[in-house]
Order: sequence, then C-alpha cells, then structure tokens
Amino acid sequence: MSRVRLHVAIEPLQLATPFRISGHVFSSHDVVVVTLVKGSYAGRGEASGVYYLSEDAAVMVATIEKVRAAIEDGADRVALQSLLPPCGARNALDCAMWELEAAEAGKPVWELAGLSAPRPLETTFTLGADTPEKMAEGARNYSHAKRIKVKLTGDAEDDIGRIEAIRAARPEVWLAVDANQGFTRDTIKLVMQALTACGVSLLEQPFARGDEGALDGFDSPIPVAADESALSLADIDGLVGRFDIVNIKLDKCGGLTEGLAMARAARARDLGVMVGNMVGTSLAMAPAYVLGQLCEVVDLDGPIFLTEDRKPSIRYADGLVTCDDNIWGSGKPVQP
Repeated sequence: MSRVRLHVAIEPLQLATPFRISGHVFSSHDVVVVTLVKGSYAGRGEASGVYYLSEDAAVMVATIEKVRAAIEDGADRVALQSLLPPCGARNALDCAMWELEAAEAGKPVWELAGLSAPRPLETTFTLGADTPEKMAEGARNYSHAKRIKVKLTGDAEDDIGRIEAIRAARPEVWLAVDANQGFTRDTIKLVMQALTACGVSLLEQPFARGDEGALDGFDSPIPVAADESALSLADIDGLVGRFDIVNIKLDKCGGLTEGLAMARAARARDLGVMVGNMVGTSLAMAPAYVLGQLCEVVDLDGPIFLTEDRKPSIRYADGLVTCDDNIWGSGKPVQP
C-alpha cells in the first residue's frame, strides 16, 4: 500500500484594494496549501486561518507539522477530528483528504458527501467599509449582483450613512450587513431603525463572541446570523434562541467534514444555514461551494478581491457563482 506524502506551502495573496471591516484592514494575506500524495493520486486544501484567533500562516504550518507523522501514516478524516481542534490547519488537511478520497474512489466529493449534483448558487458580493459615497459607487459597480453584504465599523452615525447611500444606489438589491462584533446592546439601537427602514434582510454578528447573552431578550426585526459566535459544531446548541442563522466557514470549523455536520445540526434545530469565506482563491471556495448546496445564504466572493486567482477558477455571472468539478474534488487523478 502506498504511503501518504504530505507537502505544505505558504502562498501570498494580494488584494486588489485594501479591504476594511470593524477593527481590521486587509491588503494582503498568506494562505497555506496542503497537498497529500498517495501513489498516482493527490488531494489539495487551502486555508486562510482565523485572524481574530491569531491563526496566521506560520501558526497553521507549525500545527500541521505536529501531526505530520500521523497524516503520513494514513490518518483519515475521522481520525483528523481528534488529532486537531477546529482551525485553519485542520481545514487544509481535511479538504486535501476529501479530494484524495474522491480521486481514489473515482467519485466527485459532492457524491461522497451524499449530495445531489451541485447547482449554481446566488452569492452575496461584499462591500468593505468606506465612505458612503464610495460604497454607493461600489454597489452600482456590482450591477450583476442580486445580493450585497455590507461591512460596518460599529460607528453608528457613519454606518447609517453607509446603509442609506447603498440602498439609494441599489433600491432593488437584497442587503445584509456584517457588524463583525462591532456593536453593543446600546449602540445598535441607533442603527436598527435605519436598517429596518432600508430593508436590510440579515444582520450578521452584531455583538462580540463571548457576549452572546446580549441577545437574550433582544427583539430584532431582522434575522441575526452568528459568525464569530459559531466557530464549530460545539457552538450550535448555544445559538438556539439567540440567533436565526449560522454562518459556517471552513477555516473556523476545521474543514468540510465538520462544516457538513454543522449544517445538518443547525437544520435539525430550526436554524438557517449560511456559508461564508475568508480571504482565499477558488481552491478554498470549492469545498465551501459543496457546503453551499445546503445553505439558504451564500457568501463566496473571496476571489473577486484578489489581483490574481488560480486557474481554473470559479465563475461569477448574473449574481451567481458556479464551481466546476475540475477546480477541486472531481474524483479524477490530480497532478501533485
């Protein structure tokens, strides 16, 4: 039986323009790419890590190296769940294992996951926080978008101006706002009326992780999504009664294996399901696209912010994202 060989690389990604959210500005980012080779088959996985948990590329590589021996001795996806906690490092390994398993089985990943053939998904397109005028211009430039997600900063007056300008620029578009933990119970009162008046359809992570109790008795007229408050499967039960939707990101939960389990657990508890992304190329979006087949809300626009994506690439047209099997997880041999 062929032994598994593990290859790990750090690859720099450059953003076309700086991207601002509450408390952070991104202009470039390093990702980790894992390749698992077994005989004539290979599997790949890309991870960005979780920046607000201080997980960068160097941390991910060090984490992967700690389990190298187990991986090269043939640990599978089930064993991986015990070898590492939910994190970007586990995501890269898990996604590489999925693709390798698919190649060995001669079946695409979606079939191994028990899903129907993937369909194009209506995705949000994200506007980083900027002046109201620039964000309105950005919304108009997203002329193909049917859904737009807006990054807020937690400055109530400025955020209200942003939302009102975007709504005026695109009166017909579905709107979501992402607070990235930027508000408190008091400050959000100032913006809630504007969000409602502007027809915002989703409010993502208004309060800090660890302050989920602030949502107790918080009567929001807009569905509330958990992002930083929903890192992994272990968080799902604590969301019930506080959040309406779970935003699953593979870097947070540690891969497609746990992402699928989270989606099914959320649905069983009458929570909506959303798939999101960190900075990444089409290789990172492809496994999330598989998960997106189970989701009501899809946010898989990461590659549009890069100066250069991988080839082949996922496609964006008419507000939809389409990811062909040949990008990742086709079930055919992959050149290592």
